[in-house]
Amino acid sequence: MQTDSMAKRVAVIGAGSSGLTSIKCCLDEGLEPVCFESSDEIGGLWGFKEKPEAERCSIYRSLTVNTSKEMMCYSDFPVPDHYPNYMHNSLIMQYFKLYAEHFNLLKHIHFQTRVRSVRQRPDFSDSGQWEVVIADKDGQVEKHVFDGVLVCAGQYTQPIKPLTHFPGIDTFPGTVVHSWEYKDPDPYFGKRVVIVGIGNSGGDIAVELSRVCEKTFLSTRKGAWVIGRMVSKGLPLDMTMIRRAQDLIYCLLPRSLLNWIGERSLNQRFDHKLYGLQPEHRILDKRTIVNDDLPGRILVGDLVMKPNVQKFQGSTLVFDDGTVEEKIDAVILCTGYDFKFPFLPASLNSGADGDLKLYKRIFPPSLERPTLAILGLLQTKGPIMPAAELQARWATRVIAGLNHLPPADKMDKIIEKDIKANLKSYPCPKLAALQVDYIPYLDTIAKEVGVRPNIAWLLLRDPAVGLRAFFGPCTPYQFRLSGPGNWSGARQAILTQWERVAKPMKTRPIPEPSSFSLFFWLGLSGGAAVIFAIMAMQKKIPLFLRNPFVSCIP
Repeated sequence: MQTDSMAKRVAVIGAGSSGLTSIKCCLDEGLEPVCFESSDEIGGLWGFKEKPEAERCSIYRSLTVNTSKEMMCYSDFPVPDHYPNYMHNSLIMQYFKLYAEHFNLLKHIHFQTRVRSVRQRPDFSDSGQWEVVIADKDGQVEKHVFDGVLVCAGQYTQPIKPLTHFPGIDTFPGTVVHSWEYKDPDPYFGKRVVIVGIGNSGGDIAVELSRVCEKTFLSTRKGAWVIGRMVSKGLPLDMTMIRRAQDLIYCLLPRSLLNWIGERSLNQRFDHKLYGLQPEHRILDKRTIVNDDLPGRILVGDLVMKPNVQKFQGSTLVFDDGTVEEKIDAVILCTGYDFKFPFLPASLNSGADGDLKLYKRIFPPSLERPTLAILGLLQTKGPIMPAAELQARWATRVIAGLNHLPPADKMDKIIEKDIKANLKSYPCPKLAALQVDYIPYLDTIAKEVGVRPNIAWLLLRDPAVGLRAFFGPCTPYQFRLSGPGNWSGARQAILTQWERVAKPMKTRPIPEPSSFSLFFWLGLSGGAAVIFAIMAMQKKIPLFLRNPFVSCIP
């Protein structure tokens, strides 16, 4: 949509996955987006750099996404069908470029431009406007006035290094880095390395290093449930597990039974207790770790599970169970991230312990005018991109004046209720506030936008789509079937989603057996089995009847 000179101007901070869709959503709602990106390219988190840059996301060279392409894509722009189901970071960057080019977003982005501060204007209670101070690559500072601000700066920019938790670490002669600094295994070839923390990054790095190190140790305080990207029949994990029908079953059955079923299923693949991975929590209480190779590396002995590090004694590490590992060369801390937005007003940090409190993980309730939103700042058992896209669709409609928020006191109550519900699994209020249930959260935001799919109506009017929407994977296309921003290709995208799953794997022609041949051999083998059984019975039954306590086997 082309905007005119009177369109509201919106500052979009960051051109990653949330920032790109925010630019598009602004254009869809008749707003004028101006995006500030501190790096020289789009992509945010997924852009690999040889060296980490302060205040920016940083990834390792081998990083492959753990959500499949059909589940993580933008709702009106499917990933090309020939792309693999789980993409390497370089392919995700290519997808972002295709998206930006297709919707002509690049012209709205100012690269190598940092946002220094975002402050309310003196007349904010009337205008809702913001003063944004930026600095370009040459250090030239400028001030701009915007009618709205969308913060898309990511949540993996501030690595947590809890060095004070490890007595004696100052005596350690080796290297201690955070996973934020890790790039590839080359510096660790032939060394003895300890990885601390068993999140997705910890698992990936431990597996990668176990192939080149003399010995790799993975230290964890609480353990984790581990599942692979591939499940029954080789299908993508999330397309099998994230379904509306399954969500309904989860609501109807006792949680204890669901935990038992889930844990039993994972232990059928490998016994978590035997492999030293058994966690303290039940499987539904926290997110599982997605890793295809972790149990295999433990099985061959190249990766050794250890409890929490108790202390350092030079190059010797002592663990909580009293065991000791000597001659350790390096320690990699996979201990998570903090999220901070130093350019925002301190007054927005109104939550517990001075944290950022957000209504539906988007809007600060303390603002008199809801013209600032923070996108992508959540954690869930599903892909982040579809959630961030729906957040952007709602936020731009609020800024445009098409949607309205509840009173501040009501928003505060809802925030506290949501945090309280998560405190059992996540005792830290800051972490508890980040957690959302995937499909219910998407539906909640979609309802605000007016794009929540009516499953009952679909089952009646368009059963081909309705059945897939309810019993099949909850792909993002469902939120483009109707309502504001509907996409004419959404229906076809749903009908062909499994074709795009199969496409990249159809690289070797395999002839289909003829139906006559198949039935002939089935009939022949079935008949032979019956004849063989009759012959066996004729020989063995009389013997058995004569002496039932004597084995029939010669």
